[in-house]
Amino acid sequence: MSVRNPWVAGAFYPSDPDRLKASIRDCFTHKMGPMKIPGRGFGSRNTVSVICPHAGYMYSGPVAAHGYFSLASEADPESIVIIGPSHTGIGSPLAIMNKGFWKTPLGKVRIDEELSNAILREAGFLDVDESAHMREHSIEVQLPFLQYIYGSNFSFVPICMGFQDLDSSRDLGSALGRACEGKDVLILASTDLSHYEDQITANRKDKLVIAAILNLDEEALQEKVYKNRITMCGYGPVSVAIVASKHLGAKEAELLSYHTSGDVSGDYSAVVGYASMRILK
Repeated sequence: MSVRNPWVAGAFYPSDPDRLKASIRDCFTHKMGPMKIPGRGFGSRNTVSVICPHAGYMYSGPVAAHGYFSLASEADPESIVIIGPSHTGIGSPLAIMNKGFWKTPLGKVRIDEELSNAILREAGFLDVDESAHMREHSIEVQLPFLQYIYGSNFSFVPICMGFQDLDSSRDLGSALGRACEGKDVLILASTDLSHYEDQITANRKDKLVIAAILNLDEEALQEKVYKNRITMCGYGPVSVAIVASKHLGAKEAELLSYHTSGDVSGDYSAVVGYASMRILK
């Protein structure tokens, strides 16, 4: 059984398990985070999808913590689909892994073979390609947060998108929605927003993206990205999450937190935007 070893441990987040847990706790208690440690929820779950950033924890961790804090207040899902963009260009442009484990400093997480294969049956255009995932950080950085709130007993499905156009996103979103019907599945879309714009420009452009997501409008999202040259790296995964969530009965979206790297570093000349959002029944 294949094991995907961590690629950015020691860079984007600590490689030592105790330091990693402390780093995640710091994200939750940070002044730009929820400012408290999450509890465990045992009631129903109204969240269909979450949108989380994927930069180094120092920069995007407090914003990401808002999304995970909201998840911790609800019942645990049976499985999670994590969709991330390809930053490397390696492997298939639409790649899934359907067996094995992903390892982090906090332990191994199992790939949900049953759900992966159900998605493959609905999305024949997806390729099973481990190489597309080996050096890609956008999915990896979500796992330690999930392990922190759920432990390592959950299973998940990783999908990496090099093709992020509207047609590909709608095809994958529809297939994902069909595959998840009747199942207790959480969808997680991994993305950062504007890259290396000044703070004022990033805020303006990111507001356009956030508004489209709040309206659950994948077409408007992609139009805003293209027409305004917004360097949002995961507009495809977010579009997929919107389409799949609507298929699964989602009615609204909520912005949980928005900041930029400049709000952390104090350098507002070239920032990256981060948002945590959730899509609800």
